[in-house]
Amino acid sequence: MTARRGLSSLNLTFLGTASAQPSLTRNHSALALRLNSDVWLFDCGEATQHQIQRSQVKMGKIEKIFITHTHGWDHIFGLLPLLASMLNGAGGTADGVEDPRTHMVQDSLDPIEIYGPFGTRAYVRNGLKHTHTLLGAPYVVHELRLPSDPPDGDHNLHASESPTGRNIPQTNGVWSDVYRDSIISVSAAPILHSVPCIGYVVTEAPIPGKMDPAKYIPHLKRTKTPMSAMSRLQQGESMELSDGTMLHGPLKRPGRKLVILGDTYDPSPIAELASSADLLIHEATNAHLPALDSNTKAEDTFESVEARTKARGHSTPQMAGAFAARIGAKQLVLNHFSPRYPGNDDVDPTAKTIMEGIAHLAEEHYSGKITCARDFMSFNVDVTQESA
Repeated sequence: MTARRGLSSLNLTFLGTASAQPSLTRNHSALALRLNSDVWLFDCGEATQHQIQRSQVKMGKIEKIFITHTHGWDHIFGLLPLLASMLNGAGGTADGVEDPRTHMVQDSLDPIEIYGPFGTRAYVRNGLKHTHTLLGAPYVVHELRLPSDPPDGDHNLHASESPTGRNIPQTNGVWSDVYRDSIISVSAAPILHSVPCIGYVVTEAPIPGKMDPAKYIPHLKRTKTPMSAMSRLQQGESMELSDGTMLHGPLKRPGRKLVILGDTYDPSPIAELASSADLLIHEATNAHLPALDSNTKAEDTFESVEARTKARGHSTPQMAGAFAARIGAKQLVLNHFSPRYPGNDDVDPTAKTIMEGIAHLAEEHYSGKITCARDFMSFNVDVTQESA
């Protein structure tokens, strides 16, 4: 993994924004989070590697993949092809001419880390095994376990699978710090869907406040203190100068917080972890747009669409807006749209009108900034600095 000394860039690129079936303008779910030059993926639906090739995301920079749930084609069916491409995969043979047990794996490389619910490990292991897929570099699967999950049954690792995969138990109903370094951490919680599903919270460590050099330089010059002391002050440290003057660096500010939800009709279990998020990504699979959507059934109402959507484990824009307001999110990005809603609203006026209609529904409950995601939409997550 590339060492990070602070995040100068935190960028989101949506590689797929469709639910269920893909359409001509939306691919299956996948989101790339770029941390400086490193890339973390969240979900990996069918054809994700094709979307990566069409984007500015570099496949060779992917170091972690987070799976929200194991529904197939729209969340995880792209994982095995992507691993094969990333890790120099090759096809073996059933008669053992090129046996996976003797295939050379570059164990000196850090493994690609995969996080997901129970079943993720078996899916990857058996998918590689039964397709006779050989990988030239290692991978590891960490499973976020529920108390009701059964114990592991198969302990026969794939030839490329690192034995360091963890089964991560819950503490007080959440998974705290499933990953942490000095710059960023990831926690998670279950969210309610038709199958076990996970929401992830990515939190940047506290960052230095904005430095006002005029506040410090006269004191440093007066006491002939090296200007290199400014770097310590910038990190929030305090120092006593030779004449007894105490200088205090600017107070650190909370880092950026991103909440990335999988499919859900109720994400309440993650509400506390997600509180005060800078950005919330929430699904909005179905909407009632009788004046805009020609496929609207005559007997449909807002209430009937919401009831049907919830019964299938999903959310409407109003539900997403209500949760964004509940957690105090600064920005809401709607995602995971039914294929009936076109994803080319940047070039098609009709599509733009429909997506604006979806955003207006979320506005019924949420007054912050709302964005409807489309494939290949990319933007930086910024933070406003305040002077010390």
